[in-house]
Amino acid sequence: MRADAARNLMAVLHAGARLLAEDPGTPMGVIAVAAGVDRTTVHRRFANREALLSAVFQAKLDSTERVLDEARLTEAPVPVALHRYLEGIIPVSREWPVDTRRMMQQDPAARTRRQEQSRRVDVLIQRAVNEGYLRADIEAAWARVVLDDLVDSIAHRFPAVDPPRAADLVADTFLNGVGVT
Repeated sequence: MRADAARNLMAVLHAGARLLAEDPGTPMGVIAVAAGVDRTTVHRRFANREALLSAVFQAKLDSTERVLDEARLTEAPVPVALHRYLEGIIPVSREWPVDTRRMMQQDPAARTRRQEQSRRVDVLIQRAVNEGYLRADIEAAWARVVLDDLVDSIAHRFPAVDPPRAADLVADTFLNGVGVT
């Protein structure tokens, strides 16, 4: 793909992610304008809004996969792995604000991929429980929901907080709010 075509594609994907997260019915023409490209450019690449949304979901899954790989969730010490994960996933959540639950209903392959990614974070949470970083009397599933909600809150309700500081805040709140006292 030519460099300008790749830039245009990324602009469309980012504009689509932002606008479709706000309103799933956003017309393709509005997305094209927001991306700074002609409407025909969008329609040439994506047959319809669902095809664009699927590409956005795939981009989000790709980005999440890189974060999970780089965080070394099973090898690094729990606090280090958690912080690496948070520093990576907060920007991904901001860059690709679409809700993956919708994707999971419509695309079985994406659902399987997302479930595997989720399982990798679950393993980190279970390690945190097993190694005494989280209270053993709290369900690991509850701790996971809390972590996900903290990530979502810092990413979208506090977008001005830079990722390293956001990761510090979430990790501290998570480990000390749910952690062993």
